[in-house]
Amino acid sequence: MTDFDLLGIGNALVDVVVQADDAFLAEHRLDKGGMMLVGPDRSDFLYSKMGPATESSGGSCGNTMAGFASLGGRGAYIGKVRDDDFGKVFRHDLDAIGVTFATPPASDGPGTGRCLVLVTPDAQRTMCTTLGAATSLTTADIDEAQVRASSVIYMEGYLFDPPEAKAAFVHAAEVAHAADRKVSITLSDSFCVDRHRAAFAHLVDNHIDILFANEDEIVSLYEAAGFDEAVQAVRGRCEIACLTRSAEGSVIVAGDDVIEVPAAPVDAVVDTTGAGDLYAAGFLYGYTQGKSLAESGAIGGIAAAEVIAHYGARPAVSLRDLLPTG
Repeated sequence: MTDFDLLGIGNALVDVVVQADDAFLAEHRLDKGGMMLVGPDRSDFLYSKMGPATESSGGSCGNTMAGFASLGGRGAYIGKVRDDDFGKVFRHDLDAIGVTFATPPASDGPGTGRCLVLVTPDAQRTMCTTLGAATSLTTADIDEAQVRASSVIYMEGYLFDPPEAKAAFVHAAEVAHAADRKVSITLSDSFCVDRHRAAFAHLVDNHIDILFANEDEIVSLYEAAGFDEAVQAVRGRCEIACLTRSAEGSVIVAGDDVIEVPAAPVDAVVDTTGAGDLYAAGFLYGYTQGKSLAESGAIGGIAAAEVIAHYGARPAVSLRDLLPTG
């Protein structure tokens, strides 16, 4: 038995969530629905123009680990923060939900990263991210014993922007496979795929067992004409590909099998922030607990449905209580 079911490796960020309208996005030349990397000065300027905001620990992988813990999974996290107030908040929040976070903080350099999340009335989220200390993650921060002690490791595609962090993940994947562990990744964002298409394709072919992507991301990765063509393109490139399609649910591709999983019902979509993160949490929880691919996908759908029904990218209730019994 391993010490952890899931080890997440990601950008440790604090989310600053605010409601905004399309006019604000247009005025400040922000690409609606995407993630943009911005410098500290640009981040400070946008923050000064935003309305009242809610600050909470975030980051794509951090959100997944929060969902995984809410389901009852044993999780650990690797990510870089600074020894500042935001870094302390991030560490406290993970500790409070039972996720082990042992990566030492940086004592100098940029502050803890933050992500400005602008949510428009149609529930779309536009993110402006300043990576800060997250860019200082290196191979030296990969706890090899922790990797070997985890059934699955999981990384966010956003981490691929800093080259040293990319090298750190490849190293973690090699350590994991040497210990007969599984390796998973989420492509994170179609803009991210556009930046790193060749590197992602190589990674999927050579290091990944379980791939997470939404429809836009998988179409972009293989420059396919549409979703069906992308499904065929990813077949056989990794053990399992989990492809999410918003209200249409998800499609799981595993060898010759293509499993369609309907979306879980939700009364009203309030904020799509974290939907993909929580789907991954649910699927990986099911997978590490020995559930079938269809059952794991259904758990992913339940977790995603909960998070899009309220503001914020982490569960508002215990996800474990939402799972079917029996």
